[in-house]
Amino acid sequence: MDPVALQDYICSVDLASLPRILKICSGVYFQSSIYEMSGNECCLSTGDFVKIIQIHLKKVICKNPETGHITKLSPDFPGYFSSTVSPQLHGTLAKLISVATRYGTLPIYFSSVHDIEVEGRVVPRDQPLVLTAVKTLQGTHYACCMMDSGTQQFTMYLPTSLQGTFYSWGSHFPRTLLQILQDSVLLDQPLICPTLHWNSLILQPEYEIDAIMHMRRNIVKIPSTLEVDVEDVTASSEHLQQYFIKPLLLSEVLAQGGPFPMWVKILEIPDGPPVFHRSLKKGEELTIHGPTSSPWWVLASSRSRKTPRHFFISGAYQGKLRRRPQEFHTAFDLLAALAPGFPLHVVATQDWEGEEGDSTSPSLFRGDRVEVLGKNEGPDGEVLVCNRLSDLAGEEEEDEQSKEKEEFLLPLYSPCGFVEEMNDGRRYSLANLMTQVSLPCEVKVLSKDPSLSEDPLFSLLGLRLEEKITEPFLTVSLSTDPRVGFEIPPRWLDLTVVAISEPLKKQGEPLLISTVEELTDTFYYKLRTLQDFGAQPPPPRPPKTKQKCSSSAKPKQPPQSERMVSMKLPEPPIKNTRASTLPQFSKCCSDLYTQKPRYCKIQKDLRKSPEGICR
Repeated sequence: MDPVALQDYICSVDLASLPRILKICSGVYFQSSIYEMSGNECCLSTGDFVKIIQIHLKKVICKNPETGHITKLSPDFPGYFSSTVSPQLHGTLAKLISVATRYGTLPIYFSSVHDIEVEGRVVPRDQPLVLTAVKTLQGTHYACCMMDSGTQQFTMYLPTSLQGTFYSWGSHFPRTLLQILQDSVLLDQPLICPTLHWNSLILQPEYEIDAIMHMRRNIVKIPSTLEVDVEDVTASSEHLQQYFIKPLLLSEVLAQGGPFPMWVKILEIPDGPPVFHRSLKKGEELTIHGPTSSPWWVLASSRSRKTPRHFFISGAYQGKLRRRPQEFHTAFDLLAALAPGFPLHVVATQDWEGEEGDSTSPSLFRGDRVEVLGKNEGPDGEVLVCNRLSDLAGEEEEDEQSKEKEEFLLPLYSPCGFVEEMNDGRRYSLANLMTQVSLPCEVKVLSKDPSLSEDPLFSLLGLRLEEKITEPFLTVSLSTDPRVGFEIPPRWLDLTVVAISEPLKKQGEPLLISTVEELTDTFYYKLRTLQDFGAQPPPPRPPKTKQKCSSSAKPKQPPQSERMVSMKLPEPPIKNTRASTLPQFSKCCSDLYTQKPRYCKIQKDLRKSPEGICR
């Protein structure tokens, strides 16, 4: 086949013969070799192969060759077309029959300019009718006509004396728009359509082609008006079938469910921050072993004074953990650790001075033991209902604790810090811990995961388990190290890969799967901002100062001398307060979070002394 224009080829191709393979004989070169129409981009160069899988009719341009007027027709246009030019109109059916039989024989194809009502049925105007015979009944001549409504055919008898405006379609039955477009001979000829009231017209269809190109993951949309010459090479395309390789995303591999194992090559790495410290490069070969056995992962961060590290920990992790007391920097942070029906026992690590004159909100001092019961509504917003527990030790605590409890309200905006009071020395597996403790929680890794050659969690001072993730992962391994496997979340690391046709090498040794993956800081903070992880609302603002200046009159300022004197006056001591920070206290506060803390005894004279109060 000689090269032809793409538009001409599409108009002549039989849709039943799809798919067809075309070779681009003269490419289209725009800036960056990209052609764009309505947001669809495609790049066609000389020598490329295109596999047409579907053709869609978008619209038909109808042009009047006499006036140059152009109109657009939709694919479902209801009019009929014929190749007869300038049809002659007749006033009666008898005149139409006389003229038509003069140049030919029956049947006669005709229509009426107006609606015809006969035998209780209405024949719409411009509806094609087929006159098959003329019969005489009781001295009256009748034309035997047949009408095709699309769903069924009707036969009717019209008197030849019927007056109206009739015209003949010639020797061929008129065709619909789609029928004309499928006839390449008629499409090149001038046509008539009584619905448009033009003497002649020319039809120019415009199609959109769905095609597959080499290494293109999505179907390419190509307009038929693209000025490019093509050659049909379908007959000799057996060796070209491997040319149309469709890349896949890891999410598509996971959705289609196999077959596994699958040997693939990385074509593209998604834009954005890298997910793991483990680097994956374009061109590397992977073996996809299938979905992971563990249905969940845990997002965790190290507790370190230096730069924290972040991890994905698989539910299959076999290291042993021990709980550590949680630290709370504000009263608002206590809300996340509260479980319904279970009070939370903490120890204050900072002093906090309560509202002056509010007996329900007393001051807190470092070392105070507090039992947090729940949340409630206070006069200035939400508050925590708490009990101040006795700080007696030993057996005296059991007898005196009920007497020493002091209920108070702690505003959520309070900046005082706390540490959890706990005495849990048990060793947990990660799976067992997740069933007994709500997240977030603090742990220390006591023993390594035996399946890991190097467990990065064992050397950490502490680990904060933050979120449980139920996102599906895929188990993969690199061809350079096929014995070591790791797991990839397609949602956040959706690699573009292509299957390798060569047979997969058999794995001799069992696959060792890494249960811990270290995350980059950039990805971790991006992950924390996702809506799925249920970001908590910000803590409430402290209430504004009650003493407000009037907008109309400002308070009078005291003279400069009085202000200087007032600055030098010492503040009066606070009554009924307890000593908060003592030199001896630092020697016995290492076990603030133990179940039975032992505090240094504070002398009574220091309790009442202003010098013993930490402001």
